[in-house]
Amino acid sequence: MMKLKLALFAGALALALGAASANAQTLRYAFQGNLNTLDPYGINETTTLALQGNVYEGLTKRDRDLKIIPGLAERWEILDNGLTWRFHLRRGVKFHNGEDLTSEDVVFSANRVRADTSDLRSRIDAGIQVVAVDPYTVDFKLKSPNPILHYEWDTWYIMSKKWAEANNAVAPSAPAATTPGYAVLNANGTGPFRITQHQIGVRTLFVKNPAWWGKVEHNLQEVIFTPITSAPTRVAALLSGEVDVIDPVPLQDIPRINASPNARVMEAPELRTIFMQLDQRRDELTGSSVKGKNPFKDVRVRRAFYQAIDIEAIRRQVMRGAAAPTPLLISPLLFERAGEFQRPAVDLAGANRLLDEAGYPRGADNTRFEVTLDCPNDRYVNDGAICQAVVAMLARIGVKINLQAVPRAQFFAKVLASGGYNTSFYLLGWTPGSFDSWNVLQNLVRCRDDTGSGGAGATNLGGYCNPRVDALTDQILVEADIAKRTALIAEAYRIITDEVSHIPLHQQTLAWGVAKNVELAQRADNQFLFHWVTKR
Repeated sequence: MMKLKLALFAGALALALGAASANAQTLRYAFQGNLNTLDPYGINETTTLALQGNVYEGLTKRDRDLKIIPGLAERWEILDNGLTWRFHLRRGVKFHNGEDLTSEDVVFSANRVRADTSDLRSRIDAGIQVVAVDPYTVDFKLKSPNPILHYEWDTWYIMSKKWAEANNAVAPSAPAATTPGYAVLNANGTGPFRITQHQIGVRTLFVKNPAWWGKVEHNLQEVIFTPITSAPTRVAALLSGEVDVIDPVPLQDIPRINASPNARVMEAPELRTIFMQLDQRRDELTGSSVKGKNPFKDVRVRRAFYQAIDIEAIRRQVMRGAAAPTPLLISPLLFERAGEFQRPAVDLAGANRLLDEAGYPRGADNTRFEVTLDCPNDRYVNDGAICQAVVAMLARIGVKINLQAVPRAQFFAKVLASGGYNTSFYLLGWTPGSFDSWNVLQNLVRCRDDTGSGGAGATNLGGYCNPRVDALTDQILVEADIAKRTALIAEAYRIITDEVSHIPLHQQTLAWGVAKNVELAQRADNQFLFHWVTKR
């Protein structure tokens, strides 16, 4: 039966991949989830942005070592004592439809990324004025200095103003939109690859852009992206040669792939932090047996949850050692004082005592209360299994967890702003696009602005709020002295750790399965970019 299933899969996969011409250099890439949108402002999620980054480009880029380098802007300068950033665009850059890139496209993209339906509003503050000085010069006029203004602009992709207007795509399409906009299903970037076919859940075809302005470092003619949700099927496709790259590799299959004659596993530390958060904003939780109040507003309850989660057991049993437990929402590779912070020890007796003190005693069925946990099951390494482990751990302190583990498209549509932050307890992963703590504080921790005016705290899904942390976040943004800035960051982390704003879990390990005739760059931000791939 297993051989029959694999044979049927091989036939179906061959049809999905299509027949490449005999002399074409084709890379076949399989991921565990779908590419649900081509709109570059639709969702602030690493895999989506990475796939889009083969087609769209920012004013800046990052090299193989994550250093900021020129992109669509060949250079930039800071004027007016830090209040004006002037970007000089490359001349001769064309969008895939043949239009010239100009400063009007940059101004348009700056306005579009700050629209209410954009999930990337934090890329540019609402108060920044963007001005086209001439067709190839753009000024960003700030109200106060910001030394890290461009740190995450490699994933703020520039779109064509004419193309968007002609196709009724001026506003971004939210992931939860019932009718996808034109930019969800079609793309028109300036990057090294063009998308010529896109069927969500089936395949996306990337074709080499012969008119790309950059230095070509790959030898590909096309890339076929195919979502394969089943981990065993994904591994079988790699081992049989049906695909060339898979992400992620199930941890238990790493030795088998490394022992195969035609594939190997590339492993490296990842910058992403996996964490959980509890809803601290609503007066009554959704999906909970507690009525008329919100137990998560009590720090004792949040601390009890934290103390009940055995992160070492998750590391050993669920992650098979391929994770580094963390007390912070940022990788220690990105914050030099991370060693000053420690996770609380697992303490079931203490957690039970805290829940008793908070007024949530065990009932006749030994349960204190129940609540729903939202979790993706195809986004992070063993994400569904992590949530299942947490369910069992919290049961030991009398909390019944109703686990809702769903594919990532369904998960994001529910828990993000477009879904009304409809979650009481969730698991998420975050890589700061700027590789800096301000990004973490601004997006995950800052008091959430639900008006849609600026995107502050847009991914603070649990609604944690502390005005002192907000003030520190503002100071961190403008402080140029490294020592002072680091001290401000440490103070902010100390506060949110004490108040249990979130429950950090770990940084997972990257594990990509790669055919032995393929060379590629594996960056710590988990972005797979095709223009560094060579296939023999």
